[in-house]
Amino acid sequence: MAKVLYHVTMSLDGFIAGPGHTMDWLRKADLGPQSEGMAVPETLGAALAGRNGYELGRQAGGELYGGVYRGPIFILTHRPPTDETNPAYTFLSGDITDAVRTALAAAKGKDLLVLGGTVAEQCLQSGLLDEIFVHVAPILLGDGIPIFRSSNLTVDLDPISNTQEGRSTNLRYAVRR
Repeated sequence: MAKVLYHVTMSLDGFIAGPGHTMDWLRKADLGPQSEGMAVPETLGAALAGRNGYELGRQAGGELYGGVYRGPIFILTHRPPTDETNPAYTFLSGDITDAVRTALAAAKGKDLLVLGGTVAEQCLQSGLLDEIFVHVAPILLGDGIPIFRSSNLTVDLDPISNTQEGRSTNLRYAVRR
């Protein structure tokens, strides 16, 4: 059965991006081999990201998983760009439930990848997220964009697995319904 999966790397102090959404810290963290994380694209049929994630992705060359993933990418935004020509991108506005429904339909029975803390948090708040897969990087950023911004969100999780690979600790949780 298809699931909605939030797959992310965060610093040990809980940030998924540095100040100003910078991502250069990932290179400094030098995570090493990530076969568990690189197995994820095989399960994906679509991806859903927010506008910040889209902009960061464009700066990084626009490829997910180093180009291994080649499916549709949906961007939830109130400000769709006017200069995007990549047919893999579809821009959506409105409710997270509708966006997830649209992206899951495009996934054709495969998993939906959620990218970006804001989109993931909206999915959690709406009861749409099934699993969280976090790579904890051995670095302290001190400031930046937290994995989740809300301080009033309580969600019970069931551990699926925890592994050490390269220099990262991989944590997988199912969202308890």
